[in-house]
Amino acid sequence: MEKLVIDAKGMHYTPLNKQIRQAVAAGVKEIEINNVLGQRFIANGLRGDVKITINGIPGGDLCMFMNGPECTVHGDCEHAPGNTMDGGMIIVHGSAGDAVAHSMRGGKVYVRNNIGYRGGIHMKGYESKKPTLVIGGISHAFLGEYMAGGLILVLGMGSQPIMRDRGIGSGIHGGEIVIRGTVADRLLGVGARKTEFTESDLKRLSPVIEDFCSRFDLDPSPLMNTNYTRIVPSSTRPFADKYTWE
Repeated sequence: MEKLVIDAKGMHYTPLNKQIRQAVAAGVKEIEINNVLGQRFIANGLRGDVKITINGIPGGDLCMFMNGPECTVHGDCEHAPGNTMDGGMIIVHGSAGDAVAHSMRGGKVYVRNNIGYRGGIHMKGYESKKPTLVIGGISHAFLGEYMAGGLILVLGMGSQPIMRDRGIGSGIHGGEIVIRGTVADRLLGVGARKTEFTESDLKRLSPVIEDFCSRFDLDPSPLMNTNYTRIVPSSTRPFADKYTWE
């Protein structure tokens, strides 16, 4: 069977996820899940090249520990989609809650609209893996908190001001946060510093912007300029002076 369609209306998340895992183990390459409303842990720990389409609003920890599949959500997401994800892709045609891409260490998470607080917290690269979180709208406070690797890109399409909440990159010690437009110094967290966004940076990130826009049928041309702020670690140990060593 090449495609499986599941009606999740009223279904508890445990049998739903069991059915998804059994289908992937049987070789199903495409799964469509309809009437999703708050079921947690969808695609948790999945491996392989299966494509999952979710119509509705999945609950917390969507695609947690996932490595390989592609998951598209036609709706909003609750908290922590992409939690500790190792590979694959999440595409959200809406907004998402807090802690998006929490501890993510590989793969991509694209959110068309906005996300909540602490997006990209504890994101980390691993060997050749570089996790990527792209936000089409805006993010709230503590974006990239304790970030150790990867890329967070905030495009701020249709939203002004793009960033208004504090704590950006608080405790960051690896990776980079790129935000379209100007970011006030007062919004930076401890250990974060701004650096120039260059033509070289634009060339490097253009494929990411183009890929994001292609997923949502958007025009990338208004985004192809150097009107971005790049935020990086000021130190690999931002809180070193907070400890007493004997």
